[in-house]
Amino acid sequence: MAASANAQRWQSVAALLGMLLIWQAAAWVVASRLLPSPFEVTTVLLQEALQGELAFHLGVSLTRVIVSLSVAIVVGSALGYAAGRSRDADLWLKPWIVLLLNVPALVTVILIYVWLGLVETALVFAVALNKIPNVVVTIREGASRLDKDLTEMAEVYRFSGTRSLRYIVLPQLAPFFLVTLRNGLALTWKIVLLAELLGRSNGIGFQLQIYFQNFDVSHILAYAISFGVVMLAIEYGLLGPLERRLGVWRR
Repeated sequence: MAASANAQRWQSVAALLGMLLIWQAAAWVVASRLLPSPFEVTTVLLQEALQGELAFHLGVSLTRVIVSLSVAIVVGSALGYAAGRSRDADLWLKPWIVLLLNVPALVTVILIYVWLGLVETALVFAVALNKIPNVVVTIREGASRLDKDLTEMAEVYRFSGTRSLRYIVLPQLAPFFLVTLRNGLALTWKIVLLAELLGRSNGIGFQLQIYFQNFDVSHILAYAISFGVVMLAIEYGLLGPLERRLGVWRR
């Protein structure tokens, strides 16, 4: 088991090194400031980190991602579970979910900014509203597949609602929550950057707007990669171990 985990880690490292080599080769072939090399981007990233600019804007964006995603998961999970367990709830929610799934994030962000103003609450609300439908769809799928035999067993042994939730429902929904978290992080931080670009005065999205106006590709890549590194750290340091822990009970 440990050998397999180590092999997987080395495969991931090899994949990252391969990406860097391809990037370096492309930069060497193009030989243009519009495609800086990994070394140039790393130098810029370190300079921004030492000056404190990178940490500040990265922290602001990451906080917005966490708050927005938390709201979306709490609201979306409740609605998704209701839709998965009740046909009437599913029929009532379906038109709203389909509509919100197909409204572009750009439209939602612009409308919320117009209605609520260029404030922090508007950003969080707009981002959460974009993510809630995805959470509902995923959790609804999991809730509709709950094992009926286990549910009947809980009823026979007179499990309380809390005990059934802990030992019957949540373990079965855990994989769907993990899918929600992974997809949520990937989607939420992109929408946060869009919202920052349109209506905030700080954050990674705001910085990208400034560097885009100056055609400063090195800074654009440095700030984008910094967030990518954070996402990789969350995946391998948090979500991966959590997935293995939550899946121990499965054969």
